[in-house]
Amino acid sequence: MLTSHEALSWYLGGARTHVSLAGPPVLAVRAARDGDTLYVSANEADRLIAEELAADDAARVVRVPWYESVVARATGGASGDAPVAGGRVIGEADVAPQLRAARAELVAEEVDRYRALGRAVAEVLTDVAAELSPATSERAAATALAAGLVARGIDPLVLLVAGDERLPHRHPLPTEARLGQRAMLVVCGRRHGLIANATRWVGEIGADDDRILAVEAAFFAATRPGVRLDEAFRAGCRGYADAGFAPDEWTRHHQGGPTGYAGRDPRATDVTRDVVRTPHAFAWNPSAPGAKVEDTVLISDAGVEVLTVDPRWPTTVIGGIARPAARPFS
Repeated sequence: MLTSHEALSWYLGGARTHVSLAGPPVLAVRAARDGDTLYVSANEADRLIAEELAADDAARVVRVPWYESVVARATGGASGDAPVAGGRVIGEADVAPQLRAARAELVAEEVDRYRALGRAVAEVLTDVAAELSPATSERAAATALAAGLVARGIDPLVLLVAGDERLPHRHPLPTEARLGQRAMLVVCGRRHGLIANATRWVGEIGADDDRILAVEAAFFAATRPGVRLDEAFRAGCRGYADAGFAPDEWTRHHQGGPTGYAGRDPRATDVTRDVVRTPHAFAWNPSAPGAKVEDTVLISDAGVEVLTVDPRWPTTVIGGIARPAARPFS
């Protein structure tokens, strides 16, 4: 049984599985040896068949009344039907590592979609930054980011903006505060199921900008196909001390990890033992008070390819990779 947004969108080739960004999927899929069955809320079925599903999938839709749970119907809870031979249902939780591994190794079509999404997200950040000034409010900046993303068919899953007075906050939801002399913009945008994550700085150069890029370089150097995620995580975290930060700075905020059909799939820790695949999308986000770097990249045997890139944004080269620098206010 596939019931989560990340599993369903991956399995159905990038279909939009939501109505509310905060709500559950409007369908569930029973994947069986004798073929898939899609249990879809009846009030959403015509739209999904016309706009989201492949022809083969559309032919296997079971319409579920809006007042019933698609998951309950798919598992036989509402209708009494046996969902699989022998009545055994395998949920996502039963095979979570295997599903993550399947999602992690992107196919060529997904890579193409990801490159296009990464460019679009980076372009939105550049376009918005060009119109900002120290007097702009955080909410006005977030409004412009949301408008730019939606205009490109991208769902704005996360929008964070911090002016200079709120830079110590690692997850600064926008307020009416002014940007001031230095500000951070953070975007997580989803299109065709894939999520691109990026952070940009506008205004003054930060005292720790180069050092946080050095920490990111440690994560990049350790993230190679075949390496376990916990090993890459520990090596990246050691980069804090090597760059002159407190050795335990990594404990004050998560460091990111693999991305794709979930914002982090999974969030990396020193006990996550998934293996880095190829090609595999990552978004490491090392941070310190007033300093952060984040981009969505593709890890493969060829190295690191930055996906959220716009040639109009100023860069500095760290470890042979062009990384974003603070962009002065226009």
